[in-house]
Order: sequence, then structure tokens, then C-alpha cells
Amino acid sequence: MTPARITTVSLPVQGMTCAACVTRVEKSLLKLGGVSSANVNLATEKVSLSFDPSQTSLNDLARAVSDTGYQLVLPNDRADAGTQVVDPADTTRAVLRRDLLLSAVLAAPVMAVSMLMMLPSFHRWFPLEHGDTNTLLFLATSLIMLGPGRRFFSSAWTVGRHGSADMNTLVAVGTGAAYVYSGVAVLFPHWLGVEVASGHLYFDTAAAIIALILLGKYLESTAKRRASDAIRSLISLQPKLARVRRDGVELDLPVNVLRVHDEILVRPGEKIPVDGVIIRGSTAVDESMVTGESLPVEKAPGDAVIGATLNSYGSIEFRATAVGQDTFLAHIAKMVEDAQGSKAPIQKLADQIAGVFVPVVIGIGVVTFLAWYFGVGVSFVESMIHFIAVLIIACPCALGLATPTAIMVGTGVGARHGILIKNAEALERAQKIQTVVLDKTGTITTGRPTVSAVIPADRSEIAGPHGVGCAGWSEDALLAFAASVERVSEHPISHAIVSAATERGLSVYDAAEFSAIPGKGVRAIVAGQRALAGTPHFIEEQGLNLTPVREALARLESSATTPVVVSADDEIVGVIGIADRIKNTSAEAVRQLKAMNVSVVLLTGDQKSTAESIAREAGIDRVIAQVLPAEKSRAVQSLQTGGIVVAMVGDGINDAPALAQADVGMAMGNGTDVALDTADIALVRNDLRNVAAAIKLSRSTVLTIRQNLFWAFIYNIIGIPLAAFGLLSPMVAAVAMAFSSVSVVSNSLRLRRWRM
Repeated sequence: MTPARITTVSLPVQGMTCAACVTRVEKSLLKLGGVSSANVNLATEKVSLSFDPSQTSLNDLARAVSDTGYQLVLPNDRADAGTQVVDPADTTRAVLRRDLLLSAVLAAPVMAVSMLMMLPSFHRWFPLEHGDTNTLLFLATSLIMLGPGRRFFSSAWTVGRHGSADMNTLVAVGTGAAYVYSGVAVLFPHWLGVEVASGHLYFDTAAAIIALILLGKYLESTAKRRASDAIRSLISLQPKLARVRRDGVELDLPVNVLRVHDEILVRPGEKIPVDGVIIRGSTAVDESMVTGESLPVEKAPGDAVIGATLNSYGSIEFRATAVGQDTFLAHIAKMVEDAQGSKAPIQKLADQIAGVFVPVVIGIGVVTFLAWYFGVGVSFVESMIHFIAVLIIACPCALGLATPTAIMVGTGVGARHGILIKNAEALERAQKIQTVVLDKTGTITTGRPTVSAVIPADRSEIAGPHGVGCAGWSEDALLAFAASVERVSEHPISHAIVSAATERGLSVYDAAEFSAIPGKGVRAIVAGQRALAGTPHFIEEQGLNLTPVREALARLESSATTPVVVSADDEIVGVIGIADRIKNTSAEAVRQLKAMNVSVVLLTGDQKSTAESIAREAGIDRVIAQVLPAEKSRAVQSLQTGGIVVAMVGDGINDAPALAQADVGMAMGNGTDVALDTADIALVRNDLRNVAAAIKLSRSTVLTIRQNLFWAFIYNIIGIPLAAFGLLSPMVAAVAMAFSSVSVVSNSLRLRRWRM
């Protein structure tokens, strides 16, 4: 059976205003066959979808959302695929700002006149009669309700037709009740059987509520825009134009039309437009945007350059290797966007409550009206006012924004510090980390091993590659022979040996029948001799005696130098010492983790004595050494016993299983694509201190989410009973509702001040 081909997309959703909307859109999509996941983010106003296109199409998805009362914006519905849906109700913040200004201009005089009418002397100086004044208030309020306020009624009607209700329903019912009652009292007072007095009209309530809620929505929109600044700032780093040489002609072209293999010229002080490899010229490039390193990096022909980094002093020409969505910068932006669109497990409770929130609130409002009118015996008007207050104070917006806004800001802040968090689940899980497992090479150490010692074996009867005796196995002969064995291997140690031989100008033999044994060593036929090079344990497994190099091994291993034992025709001919020094920041990173009560473990396939020496230098207390790549994931699994939350930090292909096994996998930025793809968090700047920083950021973000959820819940827990018991007027409720979501987003924005 052919496996299902799953497609993942992120699309804007228009018309959402609260957490209840999020729940309904998700449910409508998940009902479709072939949809495996649907995560709606109220803060970004997007849905991340995974579905099988053989079972359902984008049009099917759009219809499902439309049937719920919202609009899924498909790629072909947008003039520009990169266009963002900024405001979910009216598409642009400009329309929201226009409606806010209009409602404020009309609501201010309505409120002022309504309050002044309560003064006995009002009609002595006001030019209009009492009835005419009420008619004027009715007309002004009607302009607000039918103009700026229309959005609430149209949205409430749309979702209502599909048997649903959301925040718009609460606003529409609340303000509509006040407006309709007051309108009837002015136009048809005999229907109500009462003499209309200024105190019985609530035009000011309806007008003020609309204006205040629009103010809250505008402030919320502004705050959410600031929360999503991370992606825009990343994209803005790329220059708009590039100077390209095509067919011998230099052209200034937009970056979005560049092609792979284009030859691009960059002058001093200009930004490098896309990723590539230098073919002419030399310079220094400021790569602080990527690596955090403040000093420019020297570049020459053959060196790679990254788009959006700054060329310092030299003119260079490079060949483009990645353009558009394939550049390093685009990958970072996509990773941040995906993380911001994901949903943290902590959001589940809020989603469950949001699913029933609005119907429950309407029910409470109805019970409130009935209790006051029939139970307490107050007037219809007063009972209605308490009913309106209950509807207006209830705000599911804050509930829906509590988690996603914090995730947006947290992941954006992480990106600015070189910490790329792939999803909200990893961000939440990282704050629970109790143990951090560190790979050695490239993680604690620089990952650039070099040959520090070449020691021929102390065996006079050993023949060299040309039949020469011990004198033939000089340091150069031993190094050349080892390089011949290692030259085909991709292992960093092999590269170090080959590089050392090249630097000495040694001739390297051709190797035949090469094979590599992961985590152990290599074998080949060199100059007609059976050659082995690898760990002492590997050599012993082949039945060889380490006595000729025993003293050298002890000396190397005591100095944190990795030994590579070399044999020819089953006789040990020498040992080569490989040193890979720890990074300048590794010891500080370990100290930071310990200060956070996080235990640190060194996990490596290296010799135990070498690993322990590195661990001592870095300040690590526990070492798990001589672990084969296939065993690393089992080692991580053993550390997870008892529910311990474990993070694995590595950079190589052999770390990928362990990264996947860990509760949180962190890949160093200089690692392989496999490691980066497997990990939950990518540390772009290749600085081990970012492990502690990622945990601190996770803790700060989750704390912010909990604060947001607390205030969102407590707001409704306190506000709804106050309104039901008649202790809250509709206008005060409107103010509280308008600023509840703003306060949640503003609290999330405090994360922007987070520092490592």
C-alpha cells in the first residue's frame, strides 16, 4: 500500500475574534477526511494544516471553514502570496482605525449630551426640545451601530446562521438590546407604556461600548503586530536589489528573481543578497546576524557566504547556491513562523473552556435577567442593563490570546538571539529540563580536531611500507600511511590526519577496499598492506597487541588527546594523537546550567580517559564514554528513567537518534542537516551558553503564559458575577473588556526585553 502523502500548509483565516472562533474552525477542519492536524492561532490569524490531498482539497477545507462562518484565504485568493492578513475583521488596520475614529467622534457628543440631559437646567440653554434631542441621539447612535458597529452584527449573524456564537454575538446582543430598547422608547413610546425620560435611554451605553471595544481591538491589533515583529525584521535584513553578471552584462535585479548559479557582485559596505560561494575576490564579512560573533570573518575564493550578512571592505563576486525560500535566512524565518503558528499543550484547557464559553455566558445573562425581573422584581429596563453588563464583561479574546501571543514573542526573541525553537511544544517542554546531555566533538569542543602528536611504535622489527625497518616508520611515514587509510573517510578525525599530511607536503598512497566501522575506525589496503586505523579498543578487537604503543596511549589519553592507533599487516606501527580543545564558552555554559539546578552529562564515543579529561576541563561531573552511535539513544533513554526530562545537545549525523529520543533535542548551528532537522531547537550561533539561554527563555515564556491565563480566567471569574449581581455598569464592563486582551498582549510583549 502506498503511504499517504501529507501536505502541510499555513493559511490566513478571516473573521476570528476570540478563542471560541479558534475552537470552531479547528473542529470544522478536523471533521474532514484526510485532515490529520489543524492548529489555529488567534494571534497570527492563521491555521497550520496537515492533510492528505488525495482525500481532501484546499477548496474542501475552505468550504468547511466557510460553513462555520469564517473565511480560509487560499493562495490563489491573494494577489501576493506574501501578503499577510493583518486584521481578521476588516482585512486592514486602516479600516479599523477609520471605524474607531468615526465611532469616537460620534460617541463623544452622544455621551456628553446624555449626561447633560440629567441636569435640570439643560433645556434652558440647549436649543432643542427634549423629544428632538432624543431623536438626535438616536440618529447619531444609529450611525455608529450601522457604520463602525456593523462588523459585530454581521459577524454575529454569520456565525449564528451556522448555530454558533462568539465574542461578536455577545457585543451584538448587548449593544443591540440597549439600542433597540432606546430606539423604541424614542420612536414608539406607547409600545412600552411608559413616559420616556432621559434616564431611561441607553444610547450612550450602546455608543460607548462600540467605541471602547473598537479601541481595544485597535490597540490589540497594534500590540499583536509588535508581537510578530520577529519575522518582519528577519525578512527586512535581505537587500532588495542585487548586482548580477549575466551574459557578460552587469544588471541590478530584484532579489526575488535571482537564480541558482547567478554570478553576483558585492561591493564594500553592501549586504550579501543570497547564499553562495565566493569565486573572485576576498573580504571580511560581518556574520553577527547568524553567529553572534562581533568580529568580521575573513573570506576568500571557495568560502561560503550567507545572505543578509554585511560585506566589510573588499569587493567580491560569488556564485549563488540558494535563492528565495531556500536561503538560510528564509529557513530561519520559516522556522520562526512555524513555531509561532504551533500550539502549546498548556493551551488545551483554554481551548476546552472556549468551546462552551459564549453559550454559557449567554445562558448566565438570560438567568441574570430573569432573576432580576421576576425574582427581585426590578423593572424591565434595569434587568436588561444587568443582562447587557454580563454579556459585555465576558471576554473570550484574552483567553484566546494568552498563549499564542507569548509564543510569538518568545520564539521571536529566541530567533534574535540565535535560538530557533521549532514548535510551541518544545518551547513549553524545555522549561522542565532536568538533565542536559552534551556530545563532545563540535558541541563542547571546537569540532576542529588537529594532529597534536605522531608517535611511531617502539618495535624495531616492524617493516615500513617499502620493506624498510624501524627507521622507515618515521613520523612522516606513519602520518602519510595513516592519511592514506583515512583519506576517503568523512569523519573529522580523518580530515585532521589528511590535513596534517598535506601541510607537511607528504605523498599519500591510494587506498583500496576501504570500509568504515562507525564509532570505531577504518580499514583499507594501502601499498599492498592491510591497514587499520582506529580506537585502541577497535584495534584490540582485531586481535592486535597494544604493547608497542601502550606508553604513548597513556600519555595521550591523560592530556585529553584522542589516540588513533595505526597498524600494517596486523602489526601496530604507531599512534597519532588528535586534540580537539574545548570552546572558550563551554565551561561557562556548564556553570550556568548547574546554577539552574540542571545536571550535565558528557556522552561520547571517545575513550573514557580522554572524555574524563575534557569533562574536568569543562566542569562536567558525569561521563558516559565509548558509546557507539547506535547506543547513544539508549543512553539518553536510560537517563530518562523515573520521568527525568532530558535534553540532548549534538551536531552530527550520529547524534540524530539521540536528539530524537530526548525530550528536547538541541542541535548546534554548525551541525549536519540531519541533526538540525531532527532537533527541536537549533542553536544557530554554535555557542553552548545558548543551551542555558534556551531553557531560561522557555521558563520566562511559560511563566508569561501562566500569568496571561491567570488574568484571563480571573477577569471573567470576577467580572461576570459582579455584572450579574448588578455591581457593574455596561460602560465599565466595556472598558474592562476592551482592555483585557490588550493587557494580555502587553504582558506578552514584556518578553521583548528578555536578555540572555
